[in-house]
Amino acid sequence: MKPLTPESGPAYLFCPADRPDRYHKAQDRADFVILDLEDAVAPADKVAAREALANNPIDPDNVIVRINALTSPHSVEDLDVLISLKYRRIMVPKAEDADAIGNLTGFEVIALCETARGVLAAPEIASAPTVVGLMWGAEDLIVSLGGRSSRHEDGSYRDVARQARSLVLLAARAHDKAAIDAVVLDFSDDEILTRESIDAASSGFTGKACIHPKQVPAVRRSWQPTHDQLTRARSVMAASRGDGAQMLDGRMIDAPLLRQAETILRAAQPVVGD
Repeated sequence: MKPLTPESGPAYLFCPADRPDRYHKAQDRADFVILDLEDAVAPADKVAAREALANNPIDPDNVIVRINALTSPHSVEDLDVLISLKYRRIMVPKAEDADAIGNLTGFEVIALCETARGVLAAPEIASAPTVVGLMWGAEDLIVSLGGRSSRHEDGSYRDVARQARSLVLLAARAHDKAAIDAVVLDFSDDEILTRESIDAASSGFTGKACIHPKQVPAVRRSWQPTHDQLTRARSVMAASRGDGAQMLDGRMIDAPLLRQAETILRAAQPVVGD
């Protein structure tokens, strides 16, 4: 399966599992496609969605299937269907129980920590042997808190959402797992999407989830270093080749600075899909 790294692409696009006519389009547009059996599918359409998933196979290399929450009876039927299919990477929403997620043997799991319990359990969840990545979600988190909105009027996140975002990122990267940033629901607001995506890439997230194909190019661009960042990184690498301790612009070139430069240079690649 395609590894969950920025080099493999940072754009994760949700696609309703009951819309098989969109499967190939979503797969072609994004780096990873998330075929969604949960929120994107009404309860009355769950059976039809599973049938669509089974009867319309696509290349599983970059496919993630979001099942229903493990506390939901729908998840049992989701997993029963998936056992007979080639999709082996799943997303578990409302993840809270590390042991339950660890029991999902045979699957690579992206745990979606989107409740208060799930965020606080993120370190334990990230350590589960089946887990390959964590994602966080703002809206269900606020619901679990009894709140009213995850964002301020200017579109920025409230402090509690920002804290949850940081906690999930720290838990994922502490265990060397992928970290996926939450969606921007207003797909007409390129400014918020770009701002959040640049911050996510700079902070260490390996990707960002999208709810519409038009969001994919902005996410991909955001993981690309700027000209100034590339120039600086190349200067750091060049200066580091000298003997002994080296300085650049009055600053010591130490190991963390070198690793940051290496990360920037690795990220420099053509942007696909613009």
